[in-house]
Amino acid sequence: MLTVLLNGYQTFAQGKLNQVQRFSFIFGLYSRSQIMERRKFLGAISLAGLAGAMTPTSLMATENQPIELKVKARDEREFWWKLLYKIADPVTSNLANGTFKKNMLVEKSPSFDSRSIHVTYLEAVGRTYAGIAPWLALPDDETKEGASRKKMRNDALQGLTKCFDPASPDQLNFKTDYQPIVDAAYLAHAFLRAPKALWEPLDTLTKDRIITAFKSLRNRKPFSSNWLLFGSMAEAFMLSVGQEPDLERLNKGIKKLNDWYKGDGYYGDGPNLAFDYYNSFVIHPMMVDTLKVLVDHSMATQKEYDLALSRMERYAVGQERMISPEGTFPPIGRSITYRTGALQALSQIALMEKLPKTIKPAQVRAALTLVKKNMYEVPGTFDKNGWLQLGFVGHDPDIADYYTSTGSLYMATLSFLPLGLPATNEFWSAPAEDWTARKAWGGKKFAKDYHVDY
Repeated sequence: MLTVLLNGYQTFAQGKLNQVQRFSFIFGLYSRSQIMERRKFLGAISLAGLAGAMTPTSLMATENQPIELKVKARDEREFWWKLLYKIADPVTSNLANGTFKKNMLVEKSPSFDSRSIHVTYLEAVGRTYAGIAPWLALPDDETKEGASRKKMRNDALQGLTKCFDPASPDQLNFKTDYQPIVDAAYLAHAFLRAPKALWEPLDTLTKDRIITAFKSLRNRKPFSSNWLLFGSMAEAFMLSVGQEPDLERLNKGIKKLNDWYKGDGYYGDGPNLAFDYYNSFVIHPMMVDTLKVLVDHSMATQKEYDLALSRMERYAVGQERMISPEGTFPPIGRSITYRTGALQALSQIALMEKLPKTIKPAQVRAALTLVKKNMYEVPGTFDKNGWLQLGFVGHDPDIADYYTSTGSLYMATLSFLPLGLPATNEFWSAPAEDWTARKAWGGKKFAKDYHVDY
């Protein structure tokens, strides 16, 4: 039986099977009559080799096999930073060259609404910068990663001077539509995450232009939803750089989201609970980081911050458990075209080194690595010029929401926040471990889970 399986695997890897035959081959590995031989088969192949041969969407769990099979932690980090560079470079390099709007081929949802398509450019910039900021904040070094990071940082800074220059073809729009409220907040988040890398090196004129652009948004009120935190985030950033904030806008997001808290780590998006990923896309990260600024300026108490952080930690526990043994997560709710941006909350808790004792950093790294492989190695994810395309896994414009266009997709970078931890940190240096669902479905011991009352 093992010989048959190995021969079948060689045929599979050479691409000689059609879709039905590929499925039959994979399914055959799971038939009851082959379980014992399957264990021998899987033991003969590394996870990395199997992932390279199969399409990511067809990966199956390897029963009771540790995820570290011939995969070294440093190789995982290299995979992460190269993938982040691949995603973000079309944005930052084109900004630096003054060719951003010229070269970004904009794709919009078939149901796209009446908002100006020009908002997509600020979306791409704000969301990309928010995701790359922690990585760019690391000091320079002589490694290949260090050289790539330095180039991207320089491009990002040069790009900011151009996209806020009124004479530039890449000038970003803050004056019309409501959407800039959202993406100014993500850019503000980037500045808060990496002030010494992305804010302090800017010249005075560019800083003044950015602050003026942010203040221009005050003539539009955020909608009564998670959007309230966008206003709070932008005002928190301005407070952090010595500007007088709009106090109502600054505090309203914090107050209303606390009023809408539902328990066990979930905030409502408005008065009702929305079963989607907006607690991760927006609410927890912006709530915690806005409160940090308020605490630093004696405008909120440490107790308020600690409560918000505890709720975020609880939510992150749930996110880690939602990653399946195969390295997938449920495509629930709206905005799933933001792909791995859905895991920002877990990624930020890992960056902050606030994971609970029951979750090892290396198991989060291993889980997120496989999720990224499954999601970004699928044909159609990127266009021929390297820009992200609409879809969840691969290219599927029909799954996009009415507010989604190319720039929206760069929320994907928000799952790369742990790259802000140095390579020597436990998150990157410890041997990979199975994550909770992999342990549970592999018959291994795993931590119990209980709701919390805060």
